Amino acid sequence: MNNFDIPIIDSKILREKTKDNSIRIIDVRREQDYNLGHIVNSVNLPLAKLLADDSAESIQKIAQDLGISDGTSVVIYDDTFGALSSRVVWALQYIGHKNVKLLDVTFSQWKNLGYEISTEITKTKSTTHSLKINPEIMATAEYLEKVKENKNVVIIDNRERLNYLEQHIPGAINIPYRTLASEGKILRTKEGMKTLLKNRGISEDAEIITYCGSVGTLSGLAYYALKSIGIPNVKLYVHSFKEWKSLEKPIHKQENANYWDLSAE
Repeated sequence: MNNFDIPIIDSKILREKTKDNSIRIIDVRREQDYNLGHIVNSVNLPLAKLLADDSAESIQKIAQDLGISDGTSVVIYDDTFGALSSRVVWALQYIGHKNVKLLDVTFSQWKNLGYEISTEITKTKSTTHSLKINPEIMATAEYLEKVKENKNVVIIDNRERLNYLEQHIPGAINIPYRTLASEGKILRTKEGMKTLLKNRGISEDAEIITYCGSVGTLSGLAYYALKSIGIPNVKLYVHSFKEWKSLEKPIHKQENANYWDLSAE
């Protein structure tokens, strides 16, 4: 796991720790949704704020403003099947923060479980956070083009099947993001995820690069689905297919697809 913790926390465990001030809980929904109710002691970081400037220095400043120092335990949640929160978890890991986890349920699922919510706005005091960039979890377009023909490299496209069939990075395998979840949880069980990879002929020893449509949310969720089962070498192509197309890189189009193959695993 590259010295990073297993990135998922069980909702029952977080429920017991919501009033522990040593944990920073981050809600990445829109501010108006946060204001209507959120997990007790959580602070708001709308994903759009992070995406407005996702440079390492900007991520570092956001962390510091939220009171996150190098040793702070961080838990992140959303209400969008884990895709938004996974992108923020990845960003914090990219700047070297080690103890950051995805909540295993969405906010709606948290409420449905009957767990406590609050409308009180949580205040934070700014702190300092070091910048120790973790380049091994990022794939750039240049890197992807260089390694995509390697036998031990697997590229996974996490967009909807229809988008994949229309056009994708050559050699990519489609695992739609909707196939990653299980009943009541943002991710499959470890056994379920291992079965999915086995059915697609993907070795757990491979270097796996995930991508999606534009900002690395759907593929961020896939990144953590792979990390959750202990796959050591996973990278996120964070700027994804939108950048790949804008750079006029090679694209594969499914000829005469007629969308016969719209099934999800």
